[in-house]
Amino acid sequence: MSHHDFYHRYGPWALVTGSAQGLGEAFARLLAARGLNLVLTDRQGEKLTAVSESLRAEYGVETRTLACDLAAEDCLASLCALGQELEIGLLVNNAAVSRIQPFLDAPLTAHQNILAVNAAAPLTLAHCLGASMRARRRGGMIFVSSASAIAGTGLVASYAASKAFGWVLAESLWAELQPWGVDVLTIVSGNLDTPAWRQITPRPDEAVWPPVMPPEVAAREALEALGKTPSRVVPGWQNRLVFFFLQRFLPRRQIVAMLYRAMQNRYGTGQP
Repeated sequence: MSHHDFYHRYGPWALVTGSAQGLGEAFARLLAARGLNLVLTDRQGEKLTAVSESLRAEYGVETRTLACDLAAEDCLASLCALGQELEIGLLVNNAAVSRIQPFLDAPLTAHQNILAVNAAAPLTLAHCLGASMRARRRGGMIFVSSASAIAGTGLVASYAASKAFGWVLAESLWAELQPWGVDVLTIVSGNLDTPAWRQITPRPDEAVWPPVMPPEVAAREALEALGKTPSRVVPGWQNRLVFFFLQRFLPRRQIVAMLYRAMQNRYGTGQP
């Protein structure tokens, strides 16, 4: 799809959550390169402002920024209000929080925050922005899921469950909204070389397989897949190979055990 066609199908504005760095910033830059104006939101206000100014200077697009926490109702209300003011044709539900810890060792409030940001916020934004898209009979939504949503993943139980929620929600909306001209896509990503990933990962430069991907590559593959028939994209051929093998050849219980062992080996926690 040409940049001109992309703009008319998903513009003139896009909303990208978690856009101060990492995958969200990569989405924002690629969308700005396609001429879309951007609503950018993140908890990191200074970084968000820097990204906004950079996009305006480099691509000449308009930007609006909102530094807030998606777990807060007033944050979501403000974003939905912007949806009434601006013609937002593309929603990128990227923001997420995680915690690597045995489920019962983490406070309940931490799990509730994960659900609020990763599950409730994307649902809310899809509902309040999707109505206008359906009325216009054009638009798109991207939900960023994770390889941990393939099956239960120990040490990130709430995160994995929240990402599975988003995946199923996106598939359901893909079926409902496709006849109305609104495209919905889930991106099931493996490990991405983002500042957040490096902060929580021991030995981030250690060679692993599948390899850790640059976020720009994952974002580009997602945008290229948007509007095509499949409701899901798995960036990176190595990740697609692993995904195919797990889904086709192993029973779910074995996948769960394998994922848990991999988490234990990488993060060295959860042992009795």
